[in-house]
Parts: sequence; C-alpha cells; structure tokens
Amino acid sequence: MNLFLKLFPRCLPSFAKKKKLEELFCLAADAFQTETPETQELSYAEALEKFAVFTRDEAEKSIHAGDDLAALKKRLYTNARDLGDKLRKRYRINSLSDAMAMSRFLYRILGIDFRGNKQGEATIRRCFFSHIYSSQICEVISALDEGLAAGLSAGGRLTFDQRITEGNTCCRARVCLEESAE
Repeated sequence: MNLFLKLFPRCLPSFAKKKKLEELFCLAADAFQTETPETQELSYAEALEKFAVFTRDEAEKSIHAGDDLAALKKRLYTNARDLGDKLRKRYRINSLSDAMAMSRFLYRILGIDFRGNKQGEATIRRCFFSHIYSSQICEVISALDEGLAAGLSAGGRLTFDQRITEGNTCCRARVCLEESAE
C-alpha cells in the first residue's frame, strides 16, 4: 500500500474537510450548469447539509423539467473523474487497493462509512445523504461516485448492486478494472 495513504490522517480538521467539500460544490454546480452556492459563512456541517440539499434540488429540477439525464450524469461523471485523476496523480495511487483507501478517506469527509477491499468490493453501511436523497436522486448523483472511482483507479468502472435509498440496509458496489486488449 502507498505509504502516504497509510500515514494519511484519520480525521481532518473541519476547515480542511470544508475546503474539499467546496471543491465538490464547484464541480457539481458546473455539471448542473448553475452558480455555486455560497458557503463561506457556513460551518462544515452546515455546508455538508447545504451540498446534499443543493444536489437533491438541482437533480429534482432536472428530472421535473425533462432534462437529458444522461447528459447530466455524464457531466457529473466527467467532473468527478477529473478530480479523481488529479488525486491519483498527486497522491501516487497506483493500485486498486490504494484507490479504495483514498475512497474511504474521501467518503469519510462526506459522512459516508465506506469500506472497500483490494478486490474492489465496497460496502456503505451509513450514508449522510440517504435521508435526503430518494432512490432516483441517488441514482443520478451516483455519477459522481462513478467518476471519482474511474479517476482514482485509472479507468475502473463502479457499479452498484444495491443502495440504502432503495430500502436496503447498506449499499454494495464494485470497482472493476478494464482488461487491456492485447
């Protein structure tokens, strides 16, 4: 495992978590093609709640307006993939195990209990967003998760088998690396 990830702090201070959250706000607002909400005066906890409500409301607007959800999901995916690529390069993530460790760290910032293994299997037993998102909203916003996983794993594909928002006790997902064609 990447030494840096082993030494990564288990708990970030609120100001550092808020900085990462603000980055996520920007990429989500860009994907929704709207202005980034102001969060400067908010605490980290207030900003996290605002992010959840913002993404839920924007996704609901898109659904009710009959917008092209495939295009929206592609923008969410692409923006998150770019973030994942940047993090992979910055922190020298070179294996699926490292990608899963970084995912655990990042999801902790968002109030998500992410547990992943070196085979790419992931379980989420607790998710901050599950009480705010419907299953339909979660399915749309999960494009962020898919993009982040692709960036962190250099092209892996994240698929969900089940979600808390569908009435399950946990989310189950898997990151599969593409086999290279020879």
